[in-house]
Amino acid sequence: MRHRCAGRKLGRNASHRKAMFRNMAVSLIRTVRPEEGASGQPKVAGRIVTTVPKAKELRPIVEKLVTMARKARKISDSAAEFGTQAERGSDAWKAWRESDAGKNWVRVTAPALALRRRAFSELRDAVAVDILFSELATKFADRSGGYTRIVRLAGVRLGDAAQRAFIEFVGENDRVKARRRAAPVVEGAAT
Repeated sequence: MRHRCAGRKLGRNASHRKAMFRNMAVSLIRTVRPEEGASGQPKVAGRIVTTVPKAKELRPIVEKLVTMARKARKISDSAAEFGTQAERGSDAWKAWRESDAGKNWVRVTAPALALRRRAFSELRDAVAVDILFSELATKFADRSGGYTRIVRLAGVRLGDAAQRAFIEFVGENDRVKARRRAAPVVEGAAT
């Protein structure tokens, strides 16, 4: 019986699986902001192609990271009332840091910093964490879940005939349903 044995092993040991999913999550997040002139540019931003089982295992990891970024964004927005416009390191900034407003700002933003550090410990990539907390948190601010989608591809992988799929962030390539047109009104028809 496989009771309480969640997750697929995918033919790998635990450390290999963890490293593979970390790498895939970083790849997916980094495709949101493609680097200009770099080799290996993604064809579509916010999408990677993998196998179906790997995509299904990657989805909860990425969804939890985006939820952490959304929570940190909400905390940072609520801490804006204690913030300052002074330049960092200036005398005005130092006075603000010693004031009650500065101390309240540190107290209120501490959970957001903890969430950012947790995300970094998961991903170990500073650029991916920056994209996650700046772009993806604002993009999904109004969405309460379901940030990714998995779409199966028709062709199989040539080497081992594995079923392929792509995992992508929603909102980029959404299909818009065409509105059905009403039947034209015929004049002089009996009603």
